[in-house]
Amino acid sequence: MRIYKKNEVDQLLKLLSDRAESISPEIMNTVADVIANVRKNGDQALREYTEKFDKVKLDSFEISEDEKNCLIKKVPQSLRETIDEAAENIYNFHKKQLQNSWMMNDDGKVMGQLVRPLEKVGLYVPGGTAAYPSSVLMNAIPAQVAGVKSITIVTPPKREGINPAVVYAAKKAGITKIVSVGGAQAVAALAYGTESIERVDKIVGPGNIFVAMAKKLVFGAVDIDMIAGPSEVLVIADDRANPAYVAADLMSQAEHDPMAASILITTSESLAEKVVEEIEAQKSQLERNQIIDQSLNHYGAIVLVENLNDAVELSNRIAPEHLELSVANPFELLSLVKNAGSIFLGDNAPEPLGDYFAGPNHVLPTNGTARFSSALGVDSFIKKSSYLYYNEAALKKVGEKVIAFAQAEGLGAHANSIAQRLK
Repeated sequence: MRIYKKNEVDQLLKLLSDRAESISPEIMNTVADVIANVRKNGDQALREYTEKFDKVKLDSFEISEDEKNCLIKKVPQSLRETIDEAAENIYNFHKKQLQNSWMMNDDGKVMGQLVRPLEKVGLYVPGGTAAYPSSVLMNAIPAQVAGVKSITIVTPPKREGINPAVVYAAKKAGITKIVSVGGAQAVAALAYGTESIERVDKIVGPGNIFVAMAKKLVFGAVDIDMIAGPSEVLVIADDRANPAYVAADLMSQAEHDPMAASILITTSESLAEKVVEEIEAQKSQLERNQIIDQSLNHYGAIVLVENLNDAVELSNRIAPEHLELSVANPFELLSLVKNAGSIFLGDNAPEPLGDYFAGPNHVLPTNGTARFSSALGVDSFIKKSSYLYYNEAALKKVGEKVIAFAQAEGLGAHANSIAQRLK
């Protein structure tokens, strides 16, 4: 891990902003062709792509109830109980986010806002090593809390069947439809519909570069959650922080991806040195140590600052996906945090606790986008409509003002719409 001094911080910021994978024109063109083919040829195109890319020939895209039940039986009871408890925690957290419709009624005027859930949502579940049951819970439960009636999972087919824990998590989240289609073609099917797959209103869930590009291209025909980039964790630590904990937390993010960034900002040079030592000591015991090495060598960073206020100020500039405040009084710093996807307070709330179990959502803005966006939540699955009523007297009170406003903008027909009612 490289140690950055105060005058080198801009170099770190540039490194982080530039690390997102650029999408080549070849990938963009390939994905655009796939989307066009699925729009034109529907299920036929899906079968062709499934045979070509997944080497599987399917009689039916939808996984049967019998197959789901067989897969669920393979899930150990202890894991089922853990998934059950995690699901309850996630539900309890997200039900606090529910919004209500409202109305105001005053002097002949009625106006308000209707809050309505989306009707249909598609959830992409990767078929490789990233097929995580936790992601199913995090994406589906907020949608269920919002009131979404139909959630369809799409996932690449595998000869051995999909991850049994994913199927169990889907059942726990109330999802009844799982479709064996993956890649950009699955995104296209959700966005535009085919003979066997219904068009949805929104597509959520992680995927590879082809899935991410497809989501970007279909945005507008449907909504999407986000274009997720490489992830990051940023730990702010004081001189009393436990170096073993800090090292472990940095590596827990680094093992995701060689592009992941793990950053420590600290007031203590001694702690920084001990964290580096702990990384070397712990890393050899971890299965994904090669990925950890690549990530830390390229995007691991330690920044020494004079005080914790400076640490938070730098963190706000980075706007990390995950922010850990490993300090004596984390709640004192919390009010200073402006930009972060999710914040973990103190020594006993490491990022993996939030990833899997505690309740807050782990689908978070990455690559600095926490400056302007939020975690996935109930709000991600609702829409709002305003409404307006004026009686005749209320309109006459303000009619001339509206006419003047419309005329000032050169929109005579707008003015006339009001004038006709004032005659």
